[in-house]
Amino acid sequence: MSRLEQVRETLNKYGQPHLLRHWEELSESALEKLLTQIEEIDFPLVARLIKNRDHQHSVEPGGADDRAARAEAPEQMVRLPQTDADWQRKKEAAKAGEQLLRDGKVGAILVAGGQGSRLGFDAPKGLFPIGPVSERTLFQILCEQLLARSQAVGVEIPYFIMTSEATHLPTVAFFEQYKYFGLGEENVYFFQQASLPAVEYSSGRILLESKDRVATSPDGHGGILRALEKNGMIGVMKDRGIEHLFYHQVDNPTVTVCDPALLGYHLREDSDLTTVAVAKTGSEEKMGVLATVDGRTEIIEYSDLSPEQAARTQDNGTLVFWAGNTAVHVFRREFFESLLSDDLSLPFHIAHKKVPYLDDSGTVQTPESPNANKFEQFVFDALPHAKVALVVEENRDQMFNPVKNAEGNDSPATCRAALAQQARQMVESAGGTIAEGITVEVSALLWSAPQELASLVSGQVFEEDTVVG
Repeated sequence: MSRLEQVRETLNKYGQPHLLRHWEELSESALEKLLTQIEEIDFPLVARLIKNRDHQHSVEPGGADDRAARAEAPEQMVRLPQTDADWQRKKEAAKAGEQLLRDGKVGAILVAGGQGSRLGFDAPKGLFPIGPVSERTLFQILCEQLLARSQAVGVEIPYFIMTSEATHLPTVAFFEQYKYFGLGEENVYFFQQASLPAVEYSSGRILLESKDRVATSPDGHGGILRALEKNGMIGVMKDRGIEHLFYHQVDNPTVTVCDPALLGYHLREDSDLTTVAVAKTGSEEKMGVLATVDGRTEIIEYSDLSPEQAARTQDNGTLVFWAGNTAVHVFRREFFESLLSDDLSLPFHIAHKKVPYLDDSGTVQTPESPNANKFEQFVFDALPHAKVALVVEENRDQMFNPVKNAEGNDSPATCRAALAQQARQMVESAGGTIAEGITVEVSALLWSAPQELASLVSGQVFEEDTVVG
């Protein structure tokens, strides 16, 4: 049986024969590309998703409304330090986290599958220039943070970078061009998340984007579990003695990569999954929230909360849903592995989207209303499976300044302003002075090296825009 016949047999079995409707019109290379893409589709999984799409799986029975009604503010939590005892606890946690790093038991995971299209930037988001003076990229700032941490603890910390079909090749090329930002090629591991096909809502048919391409989209950051296993990354982690994983996303350059205090809290509480929360700006902010539901820590998406639920308050008048999700987590590696078993697989979420498609006549149609389902998993759905799940509150201004929108909140402008403000604080604490209206940028290599920074800026007055380091 030829390859074409084998693919056609699979498509007939799963009721998707139309994907080869135009094969005779394709060049040999185009047909090869289409066959490869079809062969990579997990048809048993897609069939289950189509079958269950009208009964969307949620972590708790009763649906999102019921969960939100039962939810309370997170219980297992470390709040921002207020007392001397709190600060002492954080100091001890940082010491424990540093030792964990020195022992070589920590790896970092960077989720970098997104494009910069919402920013008007036609490239992987990690290539976006964000330095307020230097225009250094998101990738460079995050990599230099990790390099500085590695140098401080005397251990090469491996970086596991998850890309997507759209971002993989340009991301790898960018790292090669900049010599892996000093991390060493042997310490940077790229792995690609899977894609899932878009399914027409009315018929359950997988959509074609063109005659030689299926319409697909990444399977969500929860797809990291399968991607790690498929690409052999779990084995790499074991071989390198990695027991804990610091997880973060590419759009937030002010996160403290491999934060020793966070790692220490995680270790001392024997947590399977630790996540960072920041205070929401208000009940209306579109941000997922951490909560306790039936004694377990969960994240509830903002879209699952009605305005009335989002505004619900505790007895002391503060919001129940105040703890915003930053997408910064620490995982125990063994917990990650346990999630790969079938009985603990993460649920798929169904999105209703407008997806352009090729109709039966071979014409591309652009729908005016949602016509298709996309399926994705969220890594935070692992929280209820953790025997111990810890939430750690951090200062929002210092660690959560993502680049998500072209303008307004969470935009390049707000992120650059935050980087400039942090640099001003660092320089002034190190004995330097920055004139009013002047922007100074401090290299991420110096963020955790105050003595080295002081040697460069102490006694200096900056009267023009400058990059230090």
